[in-house]
Amino acid sequence: MSWLGPQEWQAVALSLKVAFWATLVSLPFAILVAYALARGRFYGRQLLNVLVHLPLVMPPVVTGYLLLILFGSQGALGGVLEAIGLPLAFRWTGAVLAAAIMAFPLMVRAIRLSLEAVDPRLEEAASTLGASRIWAFSTVTLPLAVPGILAGSVLGFAKAMGEFGATITFVSNIPGETQTLPSAVYAFLQVPGGESSAVKLVIIAVAIAVGALLASEYLAQRVARKASGE
Repeated sequence: MSWLGPQEWQAVALSLKVAFWATLVSLPFAILVAYALARGRFYGRQLLNVLVHLPLVMPPVVTGYLLLILFGSQGALGGVLEAIGLPLAFRWTGAVLAAAIMAFPLMVRAIRLSLEAVDPRLEEAASTLGASRIWAFSTVTLPLAVPGILAGSVLGFAKAMGEFGATITFVSNIPGETQTLPSAVYAFLQVPGGESSAVKLVIIAVAIAVGALLASEYLAQRVARKASGE
């Protein structure tokens, strides 16, 4: 007999799917924003920094409600997306969006620290040899920042796996469609006899979180060693 029932497996599988796509979609934007914050000197830089980290300090339910206003079927952007066949509200794709927004600050912060550890004079040296700014970043800075990028991706994935407040507010808790692992734990705790299923999912969630944190710490230590020249 399987340790997990069909509904529990669906929740775990959907969480992995949502976390994967949330990390993959947001990673390029996280790298660009982290580079802008690490190297850029432009008007509005502090405002960008505040906006990036806002989901960390706002209640997740508020973030989910704002997403519902913007991307719901009656929202300014949601109506347009539904018209072209890309509905987000009450769909697993909406869970990806909510998880990506909540994970984005952690990814940006880890990647930014990694980029700041790279000596900017290396880029300047590449530029004096004729490399464009984009080419210097792609061939010099980006490879040196890979451990930090991986660490940020791992943290983002773990955060996306555990996202609850914004997700349940934006896409509800529909089994098989939007019920992620945290939502399933909440649902099982609301019904008599559901504690055993909730405990199993909690064990899986803790295992994934611990593994992600250990991986992130290992990669962060590699960044530190690289920066110190060891």
